[in-house]
Amino acid sequence: MKTNIILKLSSVLLLALGSIAVLSSFGKESSDSAGEPEKRYTIDNCVNQFDREKALESDSGYRYWFADKDFVDGRSIKMSVIAPHLASHPPHEHGNDEFFFVLEGTAKFYLDGETIEVGPYTSLYCPPDVPHGISNAGDTELKYLVLKKYEK
Repeated sequence: MKTNIILKLSSVLLLALGSIAVLSSFGKESSDSAGEPEKRYTIDNCVNQFDREKALESDSGYRYWFADKDFVDGRSIKMSVIAPHLASHPPHEHGNDEFFFVLEGTAKFYLDGETIEVGPYTSLYCPPDVPHGISNAGDTELKYLVLKKYEK
């Protein structure tokens, strides 16, 4: 009987010590294997509402980073806004793929020598190392999202 009570008390004590260890680390940043602090995600940094004041101007319009490559694992979400009949840059290629998702306006999508005009709620995939580009084919602003993962 005495052995049973000691075993139960030992189990409770170990459980309590484990709970204290967990609670004492709650809310603190932990470290990864390289000793770098891991990002702690909160409602404050996980919600990003568009703010025109924080947008970056360009020759053809502006862009707004909802999540830049440093937010999580190199993945990013950017909104690009292009003025009528302009492009953010000429067709190009790079080693990582990306998606465009048209929100508003008329986009002219270039992929490996072919073009197509598309409207809102259209996704466009750009494979790695394939020439691609997007321009505004309309008379109103073109708004589209760019979803891309950058290699670290």
